[in-house]
Amino acid sequence: MEHMMKAALKTRGGEFEISQVEMPKIPEPDWVLVKVKVSGICGTDLRHWKKEEPELECRIVGHEMAGEVVEVGTAVKTIKPGDRVVVETLVGDGTCEWCKAQQYNICPHLYQVRMETVSRTFANYVIAPAKKLYKLPEHVSFEEAALLDTFSVCMHAIQLSSIKINDKVVVIGSGCIGLGQLQLAKNSGADVLVIDVVDHSLEVAKELGADSIVNTKNEDAYAKVMEFTGYRGADIVFECAGGSSMPETLPLATKLARIGGKIVIVGGFDAGITDIGLEWQRMQMGEIQLILSASYAFWGIYPEMQMCLDLLANGKLNAKKMITHRFALDDINKAFETAQDKEGTKAVFVALNV
Repeated sequence: MEHMMKAALKTRGGEFEISQVEMPKIPEPDWVLVKVKVSGICGTDLRHWKKEEPELECRIVGHEMAGEVVEVGTAVKTIKPGDRVVVETLVGDGTCEWCKAQQYNICPHLYQVRMETVSRTFANYVIAPAKKLYKLPEHVSFEEAALLDTFSVCMHAIQLSSIKINDKVVVIGSGCIGLGQLQLAKNSGADVLVIDVVDHSLEVAKELGADSIVNTKNEDAYAKVMEFTGYRGADIVFECAGGSSMPETLPLATKLARIGGKIVIVGGFDAGITDIGLEWQRMQMGEIQLILSASYAFWGIYPEMQMCLDLLANGKLNAKKMITHRFALDDINKAFETAQDKEGTKAVFVALNV
């Protein structure tokens, strides 16, 4: 087997440079080496795009992927070379109380560990513990499977929300996370209204089952949600935009939730302190709950990624509708430009064929 591989390395300015680097080696008997077939660009990746971050310079990033097993450690019995798999790229330290309780999504050392191992998918190969691999049915493509990380994030948020049949749900943001949240809410028996500022994304939301859509550039979200919910407000609001949108979208979410309702924050915050003014007295008097959701892990005895794979394999989640663009790894900078310019390119999920 070759000793070098192609990888996209972060530059000081936050773009990528294609280079030849040393291939990762299996570090433990229960780990495997996987050939990356498809990697995806998500909202977290875009928040680091063209941002000067010296700590990421010359590093491989990326965390949404599917591929083929090429080598297994001596202790691996359930996976073999040639298996088509999706890789769960969440690996904690394995020793803390949260990891021991299968809540590794909130492991204090999660990012430190995953960035050195599984979260390096913008490259030809990646290593991972065998327990983090899920075999793909033949009818599930690598491209579809690359969206399972996104769906799993949404699954964790759905579980935290305690959603019920006939709930009136609002999803703010119709990117990949928002569209995944929409589909899982519909699977749960809810009526769903989706809010965004990009017409094409809202059209995709409608095609994926949204009962109503609102473009806040030219429509009053509060008026539409009140009408949609019988003038009570939403039972659950999922904030799925995150990032720089949060100072606008989180206050909106609190206005759209009914008395006794819930806001589930799925979109990511930027690092450091984010100043967001909220009507705390009104929220307290209405017992409106703020629930923060982080990545995914297990829910009870079930891995949330396996739950999403089952739904995808059984036709209950539609990944194909979300895949809008495909690029070779060599064209990763163009892929990021496309993913960033959603309005101009109509991008939803941008796949890198590695």
